[in-house]
Amino acid sequence: MLGIKGVIILLTNLYTVIKSTPNQIVIKLGNKEHPVFKAHFPNQPILPGFLQIDIISNILNDKIIKIIYSKFLAPIYPNDEIIVDINTFNKEKTITIEKNKKKITKMKYEFLEIK
Repeated sequence: MLGIKGVIILLTNLYTVIKSTPNQIVIKLGNKEHPVFKAHFPNQPILPGFLQIDIISNILNDKIIKIIYSKFLAPIYPNDEIIVDINTFNKEKTITIEKNKKKITKMKYEFLEIK
């Protein structure tokens, strides 16, 4: 298991937040030279599902208590620009990630906000 330090190192320079509102985030992924993409996978780099979850929880300052569901419908590649829609109800968030107007990830989790 990576632990918080390992995740922070993996996230360094992996993405840039282009725009952020309470209900939507626009993210630009780093290039294929980032260590994550070199490792996953060397000849066909894609963003691992667990890092999609970690990026969002990191940006939103959420401590995920329980992942209710997660569906990864299409890959996210280096240099992709993705749109993250956020719907919050009580202590649950429903997240939809889109790329080129197509839904590529859907997840829901229970969280605590980190202050």
